[in-house]
Amino acid sequence: MTNHIQSIQRELKNRDLDAVLITTEVNQRYACGFPFTDGFVLVAREKAWLITDSRYIEAARGSVSSDVEVLLFDNAHPKIGILKGLLHDGLKLAAEDRRLSHAEWLGYERLLNMGFVAAGDLFENLRASKDEEELRSMVSAQRISERALEETLQIIRPGMTEKEVAAELVYRMLKHGSEGNSFDPIVVTGKNTSKPHGVPGDSILQEGDFLTMDFGCLKNGYCSDMTRTVAVGHASEEMQNIYGIVLDAQLAGIAAARSGIPGREIDEAARKVIRDAGYGEWFGHGFGHSLGLEIHEAPACNPREKRLMPEGAVVSAEPGIYLPGKFGVRIEDVMILHPDGAEVITQAEKSELKIVGS
Repeated sequence: MTNHIQSIQRELKNRDLDAVLITTEVNQRYACGFPFTDGFVLVAREKAWLITDSRYIEAARGSVSSDVEVLLFDNAHPKIGILKGLLHDGLKLAAEDRRLSHAEWLGYERLLNMGFVAAGDLFENLRASKDEEELRSMVSAQRISERALEETLQIIRPGMTEKEVAAELVYRMLKHGSEGNSFDPIVVTGKNTSKPHGVPGDSILQEGDFLTMDFGCLKNGYCSDMTRTVAVGHASEEMQNIYGIVLDAQLAGIAAARSGIPGREIDEAARKVIRDAGYGEWFGHGFGHSLGLEIHEAPACNPREKRLMPEGAVVSAEPGIYLPGKFGVRIEDVMILHPDGAEVITQAEKSELKIVGS
């Protein structure tokens, strides 16, 4: 399992911190590779501990690396008591201020009789750049999603509902190795395609309509994300034109994408194409977002993002045009940012509007 203990320890030293208490599942998984603790992960400058209960103790001891000591809590040995035994007065202890509620933050401070140092950005910054093992998991998740799409496209027919198409995608991702959805799939048709985050319902696919499918899966805890818009039966000239504009915008954004520049520059390269075509007001969301253990991570590629994109960031490329009450088009790939450009890991075809169910 992916382990980032040493990276966290280096960051503790850089920030002059002694330890960090990790209470959220996603950051616990990032730290030690084990996702289910119902307890704590504590990382100090030289040591690390995973504190869990009897449901997970065997799996944890059999999977985490030797640089993480696994401790069992139970009724006789409460997890707060074990944690207090690992801490000492004067310790500069960090916690996830961006994840804990105000009540949780104060509650832990009271129980431990120790103040916290806010360090939520520690994990945000570390998780922004993916290592090779993380990238392999994300590529694997992407291949599963693409295989599910390829098979689903073969069975789409007029008369199916949005829910039925969504169910086919989910089933086929699980069949090919998914651990679950990286988010609830967005499958919409007809006028519903103008809703960027529409929810699959009972609307029926009809000839001459768009069908937008935005979905992804998990592999080793890491997300995939992709969107394809297709036409059912046939497509009008206007549908073909809007699809072409969105594709050109996506390709422009990908061509501009690299690490070391603000995310808003990548967004603007794509947005300009749509704006110049006269549809600027109908592209309301950002060009893309980082993803990894979560489907939305930082930094992003949107008009407000001033931060420099880090090398190794995995970012979506998903411009769209949405005409209310009519239809919408979105095309989404995922790319890895390097200093000299972007490496697109999505392989599903998109070069022209695909006609299905004819």
